[in-house]
Amino acid sequence: MSSLTPPSEGDSAPNFTLYTDEQQPWRLSDHLDQPTVLLFFPGAFTSVCTTELNAVNNDLAAFEPAHVVGVSTDSPAVLSEFRSAQQLAFPLLSDHDANVCAEYGAKYNQNFTDMELDRVAKRSAFVVDQTGTIQYAEVLDDAGQQPNFDAIKRSVQGLKGQGSGPQ
Repeated sequence: MSSLTPPSEGDSAPNFTLYTDEQQPWRLSDHLDQPTVLLFFPGAFTSVCTTELNAVNNDLAAFEPAHVVGVSTDSPAVLSEFRSAQQLAFPLLSDHDANVCAEYGAKYNQNFTDMELDRVAKRSAFVVDQTGTIQYAEVLDDAGQQPNFDAIKRSVQGLKGQGSGPQ
């Protein structure tokens, strides 16, 4: 497994395949026709995560033309209920084993709570351009903080008009 050091701006984004809340495979490399925003979050139905994902959902047009996806270690069934309850217009991906979280440096290592949970995503945001390069990276150790949505949107807007990625 990769180290817990997050990739930085300018690094190649680790490719992955996860299952959506609708139990469909979702591969990063299949979505490089436009920028992609990856939002790692600790857990469905928690207050800060609900606030974060609703804030993005309510302002989704500001993230265009990017694909926006949420990633957590919750199961697809839990994510399906959460997405339905919150009426989210973007897919949620299940990284149940936390392997992708670890590759992105977005995984707590038994220090999320006193319970020593070791499969919980750190709240993080990455913008991946059409070439698979990370253009924005933010990993928060404090689960009570929100990503810098304005910086994420600026990063996406800066990629408008770029050609499509690898064919």
